[in-house]
Amino acid sequence: MFELSHPFALLLWPLPLLVRWLAAPYHQRESAVRLPFFEALARAAGVSLRDGAMVVAHKRWALAAGFVIWTLVVGALSGPMRLGPPQEITKATRDVILAIDISGSMDTVDFPGEDGAAQQRFAAVQDVVGAFLEGREGDRVALIVFGSRAYVQAPLTEDLATVSAMLAQTEVGMAGPHTALGDAIGLAIRTFEASEIEERLLILLSDGNDTASRMSPVNAAEIAKENGVRMFAIGVGDPDASGEDQLDMGQLSDLAERTGGQAFFASDSEALDQIYAEIDTLTPREEDSISWRQKQPLAHYLLLAAVCVGLVLLMSAAMRMPRKDAA
Repeated sequence: MFELSHPFALLLWPLPLLVRWLAAPYHQRESAVRLPFFEALARAAGVSLRDGAMVVAHKRWALAAGFVIWTLVVGALSGPMRLGPPQEITKATRDVILAIDISGSMDTVDFPGEDGAAQQRFAAVQDVVGAFLEGREGDRVALIVFGSRAYVQAPLTEDLATVSAMLAQTEVGMAGPHTALGDAIGLAIRTFEASEIEERLLILLSDGNDTASRMSPVNAAEIAKENGVRMFAIGVGDPDASGEDQLDMGQLSDLAERTGGQAFFASDSEALDQIYAEIDTLTPREEDSISWRQKQPLAHYLLLAAVCVGLVLLMSAAMRMPRKDAA
């Protein structure tokens, strides 16, 4: 497929014809010998007399060559380009932050897997979140891990493979043994500050109470709401436990509802997987695609062809010029 970047240049094409039609003929004076008996000499030679002017006849091949050269030059000025096949780039329209609890209680082996066997809580979360990331094409995703402190494991990026790799390298206890829900929400808010995308989604996953936050979880949720952050909280712990390890679903529900989100309780791996699917349903992703074609300029080929035709024209004219014999 081809296109012209300056199509109005084609209006120059009839310019030589207009010049030839409108401009006055070229005049050139020549020296001559005046003969008093010129008329008698002309009659004797059988030549009809005309005014003292002569129009030089241009050869057709030269006119055709000039026409080709001018056409090639005008074509080059129009900026012809060859278009490659269309390419589409999906632009991120939503930012998602995964805040994953890696406190000491996430090492507990009591979470039913798909086969019914008990497995480590964090291992089950890694499997489900890894599958969740595979369907995030078109979203920018960040990973925050928190225990006694909250840390950005992976900043907002469209490189989902890197986020998955960082999640796979994460281990329980890396951020301390306690749970800092408020700090995790606050760090997510600061991470979102670097984004210009309006739709911001925070998915918070924890299995215990807030016991180590320097920022109140309620205050953090209110600030998140003011910054347009919608939070979904997922509990994976044991609501019947006691102390720090007890899962407070009431607190998680309150935090999520303050931001316009929801809270869920995941009793096993299958339920956790369904929760992520439900979050997708509640917050459908809008795709914003950018289409473009690679452009290859062709003007230099036309100019090269014009130069070649001009050289052939000059060589032909030089060969037709009469040669003087050497004395």
